[in-house]
Amino acid sequence: MNINTDNLIPMTEANQNFSKVARMVDQKGSVLILKNNVPRYLVLDFQKIQEESTMADEDVMAVSRRLMKENKEAYEVLAK
Repeated sequence: MNINTDNLIPMTEANQNFSKVARMVDQKGSVLILKNNVPRYLVLDFQKIQEESTMADEDVMAVSRRLMKENKEAYEVLAK
């Protein structure tokens, strides 16, 4: 995972001004909250995570279709 230093925010600032964190997530996609100068929490855009999850499901379906096509004869024998 690459960390953009522009996306870092201290815990005290995030606690005092969460709307700023939300705006940063809207603009940059994610924000890393630091606690005692150590990365502790990652705030992500939920919609982007859903899109990535859907893409992963589509990849699984594509692999499934390819395997079914490659092994069509074996599946037909097993179906009998």
